[in-house]
Amino acid sequence: MPQDTQSSKLHALASAGQSVWLDALSREMLSSGALAAHVEDNAVTGVTSNPSIFAAALRAGDSYDRQVAEMAGRGASAEEIYTAVVTQDIRGACDELAPVFDRSEGADGFVSVEVSPELADDPEGTAQEARDWVKRVDRPNLLIKVPATAAGLGAIEALTAEGVSVNVTLIFSLARYRKVMEAYISGLERFRAVGGDLSGTASVASFFVSRVDSEVDARLEKIGSEEALRLRGRAAVANARAAYLEFLRTFSSRRWRSLQAAGGRVQRPLWASTSAKNPDYSPTLYVDTLVAPCTVNTMPESTIDAYRLEGPDRPQVLNIEQMNEALETLEALAGAGIDLGDVTGVLEGEGVAKFADAHRQMMGDIEAERLRLFQCGLVGVTDNSITKQIVDGN
Repeated sequence: MPQDTQSSKLHALASAGQSVWLDALSREMLSSGALAAHVEDNAVTGVTSNPSIFAAALRAGDSYDRQVAEMAGRGASAEEIYTAVVTQDIRGACDELAPVFDRSEGADGFVSVEVSPELADDPEGTAQEARDWVKRVDRPNLLIKVPATAAGLGAIEALTAEGVSVNVTLIFSLARYRKVMEAYISGLERFRAVGGDLSGTASVASFFVSRVDSEVDARLEKIGSEEALRLRGRAAVANARAAYLEFLRTFSSRRWRSLQAAGGRVQRPLWASTSAKNPDYSPTLYVDTLVAPCTVNTMPESTIDAYRLEGPDRPQVLNIEQMNEALETLEALAGAGIDLGDVTGVLEGEGVAKFADAHRQMMGDIEAERLRLFQCGLVGVTDNSITKQIVDGN
């Protein structure tokens, strides 16, 4: 449970210039006041969501039964039910964080919703669904999550050029991260050219962390040399620290300063996938090592709880020596036989597939819930596909 504000170690991260976001959202979290408590007690200033998070929320408890039953009774499709459920939760979270958004003058207090992962290779479809979410949620502190696939880069630039605030997700490689920053800056330049208000457009670049160690460690163990085994647990942090160095270089350039003078906001690095997957590693490994100004760390509740208990009272802020050491570590990994380009390519493909699988499972869960509610007598007979099959005995 959240603890007293004065003793929460999460506030030390905020004092170091890093925003703490919650990587979780559910109807229960909103109705119980749990999200509000995290904001108050744990310095939480944002929320991220994805298909996996909503799939888990829909499977847990009965918070969504009434809404699903009412919509199913009107013959709504699973996709329509999903959209309505997510819209209500995202709006609720946006409203909960509106005071943070206002106090920070639009610099923080954001809630992210993800476009369908089925559109990862469809830039036009991605951009259109993003526009639909913007209209549907209708909140200024909404971020649209767009995957950083090769196809997604075009959608990111196009949306930014329209003034849409984007959370670029599923970034694993430094090369792709450079292209993400380029897409954002190019989009802002296009928006400025048509007279857009740059100050109203925000963006974060979600750089995934722990999954890099999971993949690299397995490869190092397969190599099995003393040098390789010594590098276990170091790739993810080095990769992220090198990304922060890229961020500093890009957003201190003359090109960026021109946009900043026109009201442009930097695209903050966001550390995602920060729960330690290896039980031998500290549960706060990917928080302790990545404290840096103008960044975000989005954490599941388990990582927030772990940091409250085990995090340092005074976190060490990332410095240039550590960033240079990160580059040396990446070179050592290459020397040991690790192809990081291949690693990050595999992880991107897996990330898109996992979210797509979660989305499909969620659609199936909604269909199953409609069926359950019908069998329990909570939904009347309609001519939708499921109830027709039941009535027809098929």
